[in-house]
Amino acid sequence: MPSPINSIGSPTHTSASHADRNYASDIDHQPVRFVHTISEAGRLLPSASQWNSIELDFHLVPQSNSSYDSLPSQYSKSFDYELVLTDKKHFKRFVFVSMFIVFVIPAIVLLVQLLPHKNKHHGSSKNMTLALNQALMFFDAQKSGNYPSNSPIKFRGSSGLQDGNMSNPPADLIGGFYDSGNNIKFSFPTAYTITLLSWTVIEYHDKYDSIGELDHVKDIIRWGSDYLLKIFDPPNSTTAPITLYSQVGSNHTNGYNDITCWERPEDMNYPRPVSACNETASDLAGEIAAALSAASIVFKEDVDYSKKLIQSAEKLFEVATKNDTGHRQGTYTAVEDCGGEARMYYNSSGYEDELIWGGTWLFFATGNTSYLGYAIGNFSAAEGEEATSEQGVFYWNNKLTANAVLLTRIRYFHDLGYPYEVGLGSSSNKIDLLMCSYLSQEIYNRTPGGLILLRPDQGEPLQFAATASFLSKLYSDYLELLRRSGVSCSSEFYSLEMLRKFSMSQVNYILGDNPMKISYMVGFGNKYPTQVHHRAASIRWDDQHYSCPEGDRWLYSPDPNPNILYGAMVAGPDKFDNFLDERDKQWFTEPTIASNAGLVAALIALHDPPHKSSDSNVPNLGIDLTGIFENLQLVPPAS
Repeated sequence: MPSPINSIGSPTHTSASHADRNYASDIDHQPVRFVHTISEAGRLLPSASQWNSIELDFHLVPQSNSSYDSLPSQYSKSFDYELVLTDKKHFKRFVFVSMFIVFVIPAIVLLVQLLPHKNKHHGSSKNMTLALNQALMFFDAQKSGNYPSNSPIKFRGSSGLQDGNMSNPPADLIGGFYDSGNNIKFSFPTAYTITLLSWTVIEYHDKYDSIGELDHVKDIIRWGSDYLLKIFDPPNSTTAPITLYSQVGSNHTNGYNDITCWERPEDMNYPRPVSACNETASDLAGEIAAALSAASIVFKEDVDYSKKLIQSAEKLFEVATKNDTGHRQGTYTAVEDCGGEARMYYNSSGYEDELIWGGTWLFFATGNTSYLGYAIGNFSAAEGEEATSEQGVFYWNNKLTANAVLLTRIRYFHDLGYPYEVGLGSSSNKIDLLMCSYLSQEIYNRTPGGLILLRPDQGEPLQFAATASFLSKLYSDYLELLRRSGVSCSSEFYSLEMLRKFSMSQVNYILGDNPMKISYMVGFGNKYPTQVHHRAASIRWDDQHYSCPEGDRWLYSPDPNPNILYGAMVAGPDKFDNFLDERDKQWFTEPTIASNAGLVAALIALHDPPHKSSDSNVPNLGIDLTGIFENLQLVPPAS
């Protein structure tokens, strides 16, 4: 075969006639006029077309009269530069200036970027490790029962050691967490807290481990799951009702009680009645089942304990769902004894979301598809029960949004196919719309300082912003693992970077980037609330017993709390970014375990991954893609 004729400005041939060779010879003597695009090997490729090339004409050699035109390329545009060299001295100056622009200016810009910046908090500039460490410490400060001697909180001790003695019959209800600034133990938000913290460990345990907090968070979860096992008293027979202890401590007593007495938990000597419910308290039953199921995955290496958690969750879920006509919201049921103070503080608005929440987590814990079938089959009913003001909000009273995220996770990474694909697809569409609603600023308003207002008329906005931050960052991690670039809703498209910026902006607001220039997490930053509405933190720890009347002077004192309640996220500002750091205004300054669980979730989701992935093809996000599916042996439903 003849050698091909390769000439810049001429086509390549595999054979040539005499006339063609003369024509090619003429072309070979033409100056270089066009340079094609760069090949994968990095070489400049020839082109005769000014339509898919850049013209380089320095007029350094005589011009040929011959011309060679081609049709425009359908893939590129023409760039025609008339570069005429008239003076070599000027040309050298041009080359020198070009080299300066290309190399020196970028170096200066890079140096400026590397210099330290003062008083700026953007992106991930916050110390997320310190923030997470402190946020977890808050749960140590809320522990009830036999207080551990190795606790980092030194102004707390053993308390509530008689809890359960006033129940009929008496029960061991020692342990658990005090809910907030008062000394009542509510089972409903405790179960929600354990479910959410367990979820974060299941997803991001490598991140916790890399900063030395895995054992800490697991200790908090176990403290809560141990207590939840106590408040569920299984019946001795299949016909006997179950007992669910919904709270310990009350305001429904004569004289001093947990609300009227401002006293440290260690000094309590007033009666602490117990409220109990039966299986018709479906919201409480569903949340406890979810918590025990999620915790069983966290403690999977402790086989006996994990099995105990699963067995209790399954038994509770079975009883709670066996009679579809007997459901009530346990926190405001007509049964006077059930709910107690929870009707005032945790007035649950429905039960369907808790039951599908419990079913979903039982599916992850056991692999039994009957639980997944329940969750998908009843999802529409839960949506119908959801109040308009609750839509898109994830907190102690509404798990529907978070449940849709979990179902979407199944669809993306463990698709089960028929007959689940329709329900799972509906959940993923719901979550895409939710993410768009976070970013569009057309559905949810924001404070002037940028805090999203998911429930603008309810106050305490930080707890809702924290869980929105968690869900948006978690979902962006899912999408990146799928190699998706963002979410689309109607005509709008939002990138993963936009999702993450939103997530970070809400946490940064909580940690100090707000008009008040105050960190709403106690102990973090240079300025934070000092008059937190919290009994134990506001009374001096000096081995002296302070009675209820003596406690009032601490409640109304204008002085800062003598004990720093590290990591406590207070209720937060109003919708105009205003905040009053006053102890007796709990709508500004009171923290809760449920709110702090959302903050911990957001912080760990936003924390940097622990190390670079050895596989460059797999994004290193610090998330466990498959761990949540380990128990999915796809156990078929019972016949």
